[in-house]
Amino acid sequence: MTKFINLHTHQFSNDSEVVEIVNQYPWEFNASIPNYSIGIHPWYIDENRLENDLEIIKEKLQLSECLALGECGLDKRIEIPLSVQITVFKKQLELVQQTNKPIILHCVAAFEEVIAIKKEMKIENPMIIHGFSKNEQVAQSLFKNGFYLSFGKYLLRNPDLEKVINFAPENQILLETDTIEETIYEVYEKAASIKGISVQEMKTMVFTNFSKIFS
Repeated sequence: MTKFINLHTHQFSNDSEVVEIVNQYPWEFNASIPNYSIGIHPWYIDENRLENDLEIIKEKLQLSECLALGECGLDKRIEIPLSVQITVFKKQLELVQQTNKPIILHCVAAFEEVIAIKKEMKIENPMIIHGFSKNEQVAQSLFKNGFYLSFGKYLLRNPDLEKVINFAPENQILLETDTIEETIYEVYEKAASIKGISVQEMKTMVFTNFSKIFS
């Protein structure tokens, strides 16, 4: 049965119509959540806890309930030095490379670095930029380098993203709610109306992509 996919959320709604990938952190893990991703967000890197966090991620990545690594990545607008972020990011990527699980990425002003790391580490795992909010040029470069883009909050808030989702290859799109109040159904309605298709067609498109990426 085709379900709605919520690629990245911080709230577990337990809605039977939706497959939700709930974001989890190693230091506050909730075992009752059926499908989740786990990772160290660059905002919350704590070097005193790092080895322990990585150990937990390694252990959870072996479980079927853990669908992906993440969110992890790079953020140039925070105080934590980029060199530290890159080290922690690469350590997580090494763990996920031992599996075929996808990677859900937080990336702020560091797209070139993320693309370079993907090439340097020869990462075969699918890489998804969550909450995409940039222009067509950035999107083009990411698509060309094999990334998937997940749209949510900014699709509802920023009309400029309509151009991006319109030209985006249909097999590289996912949808999410992240931390917004709106439901995943509202995100699907918005995406479908921009693309001039029905919600059902949007649902099928995203479900097909999800099934391929998370096979």
